Amino acid sequence: MKRNYNIILLVLLLAFGSCSFTTKVDDNPDKDKLLIQIITMALEQLHFEPKDLNDAFSAEIYSDYLEQLDPLKRYFLQSDINDFKKFETEIDDQLKANDISFFNEVYKRFTERQQDAKAFYKDILAKPFDFDKNETYNTDYESLLYVKNKKGLKERWRQQLKFNTLASYADLIEEQENPKGTEEETDLFDGETVNTDVEPVEEKSIKQIEEEARAETFKALDTYFTDYIEDMQRKDWFAMYVNTIVEEFDPHTSYMAPRDKDRFDQQMSGKLEGIGARLQKKMNHIKIVELISGGPAWRGGEVEVGDVILKVRQNKEKEAVSIVGMRIDDAIKLIKGPKGTKVILTLKRVDGIVEDIVITRDLVELEETYAKSSIVKKDDKQYGIINLPKFYVDFENYNSRNAASDIKLEIERLKEQGIEGLVLDLRNNGGGSLKTVVDMAGLFIEDGPIVQVRYTDEPKEILKDTDKSITWDGPLVIMVNELSASASEILAAAMQDYKRAIVIGSKQTYGKGTVQNVLDLNRMVRNSSHGDLGALKLTRQKFYRINGGSTQLEGVKSDVVVPDRYSFIDIGERDQENPLPWDKITPVDFKVWDRYYDYDRTIASSKSRMAKNEQLVLIENNARWTKQKMDNDLYSLNYKKYKAELDLNEEEAKQFDAISDYKTDLSFNSLPYEQKLFEQDTVLRDKRLRWHKNLSKDVYVEEALNVLSDLETTYEIKKVATIKN
Repeated sequence: MKRNYNIILLVLLLAFGSCSFTTKVDDNPDKDKLLIQIITMALEQLHFEPKDLNDAFSAEIYSDYLEQLDPLKRYFLQSDINDFKKFETEIDDQLKANDISFFNEVYKRFTERQQDAKAFYKDILAKPFDFDKNETYNTDYESLLYVKNKKGLKERWRQQLKFNTLASYADLIEEQENPKGTEEETDLFDGETVNTDVEPVEEKSIKQIEEEARAETFKALDTYFTDYIEDMQRKDWFAMYVNTIVEEFDPHTSYMAPRDKDRFDQQMSGKLEGIGARLQKKMNHIKIVELISGGPAWRGGEVEVGDVILKVRQNKEKEAVSIVGMRIDDAIKLIKGPKGTKVILTLKRVDGIVEDIVITRDLVELEETYAKSSIVKKDDKQYGIINLPKFYVDFENYNSRNAASDIKLEIERLKEQGIEGLVLDLRNNGGGSLKTVVDMAGLFIEDGPIVQVRYTDEPKEILKDTDKSITWDGPLVIMVNELSASASEILAAAMQDYKRAIVIGSKQTYGKGTVQNVLDLNRMVRNSSHGDLGALKLTRQKFYRINGGSTQLEGVKSDVVVPDRYSFIDIGERDQENPLPWDKITPVDFKVWDRYYDYDRTIASSKSRMAKNEQLVLIENNARWTKQKMDNDLYSLNYKKYKAELDLNEEEAKQFDAISDYKTDLSFNSLPYEQKLFEQDTVLRDKRLRWHKNLSKDVYVEEALNVLSDLETTYEIKKVATIKN
């Protein structure tokens, strides 16, 4: 009741407190002040662990925002920082007064410095670099000081651009010194290796190579400024400022501008309404870079990858709108639209032909968002593997396609094929819907608690599976890594506590033990004429295991720990800024899975096997070596020294070649329903073939299947022993 009262109070305060802001211009101070007012109030009233808006809070925003704008310290001068210093302890007061003076002054100066930077790189890259000179480049940007004048700033740009150019320079020399007459390509379908002719490399002088490398750097910088910096409007920079404020509360509270909210909804549901094409802006042109399998553009067969969209016309309008030079977000708004409506695209083909194409928009499903499954044969048995990229859901309609219902369907399909064990792959799954994970956990147990959640200063709530049916009661392995987070951790923790599944993966998962709600800011304001204000993703709860422990910071500890490439990289919740602390609450009553599987014996066998696995030893050594190289932040800008370091790295890296060469004797096949789809959808077929190929080289999947085999063995032994007793 308290949390509902808080929301009602917030709505009332904003309804009466914001009516004075009536300007309709998109980029205007009044709209920005309104946004600050809403978000500040929401954070104070609704966040799980509100922070005091004081001078210390102000100082954090001050330093973080400047670092966000200029992380490489290549825009601002020390004099700029001196000018901004007066705001260091005033931002908290400005927030309370809906004042945006700090942002305004920084934004104005930043845009001026961007123009300076454009002049710098054009002047620097107009002259050749001397790669015989002995100098170094430091990539430890945090330790760098701001320079005193524009001369120092230009020198900083020179060093960075020389470093970037040196990499291209080394590649071009390598290409000339070691030309390849043929390249090997492996056919996806029959596995045969074929040779394809490669054009001979033209002999170039060192001067020509340096010019070409410099031209590549210039083109990259020009593209960056044209397609990104110049596309950014004031509202985009202000959204960045707002995010700096809200992220001081915790890493998962964030402001979503209208376009970001649309993307979030698409990512969570895996659906969108439009033409079904991925677009990219390249030098003022909007190009089609991918057609989404099954989408209207793909079905029509008239649009091709590489086509450039010149104009867009809605079916009922007479005039087409040119999108040349338009922001890509604005172009997408014109191209997207409700299901059933028509859009006319003026396309320029790769061969230069310009023509109009009519496309009827439709609901597009992003296949890569959804669960996928495969049958794998090991010895004389069949097992199933399901990959789940995220816990997706349509927030507008839970009963439509979601992760829990899809997993249930895939299990049923796998059972029809006679599988004897199941692997659920949650690696790199960053989470999603809380409801879907509770429903999904219920597929593997009869009934009982799945997770505990609580709001600040309120009694905990126990989320339970109340459906006594079990979709899969056989051997179960869950695969995780350091990037398995949130809902992934809830499922892995629950199955671990029930001793229902064996968790294989990294030492611990990501460590995100918080729950976010999305607050539509447009619903918080009455009589506003500012248009779409976006949304606030707000941390409202913490969740806890049924044993009372929190996954916050600590994650889920795997039953069987296997090293991977992330083992020594700081990527978990504990490595983020402003994470909420770890704590624990009282456990709840639950009944451990009482089937015949010998959980502890199987884990012991897997650990013993892993300790002897040469491939995993090699992967761990590679992870250590990679971390060592990542920690190096000093590079020579002398070509001979730079090349010597490259050669040394290449030689050291050879010891890890066996990692990519590794191959199991496992074979994977798509389910019958998918094989029928392949007859019409070759894109889907190719994606599945690539997935199966990767699975056949995956040592972690191999061990997961070994564990399933062990579980079956212990099932028979324990069952016999139980019956005798």
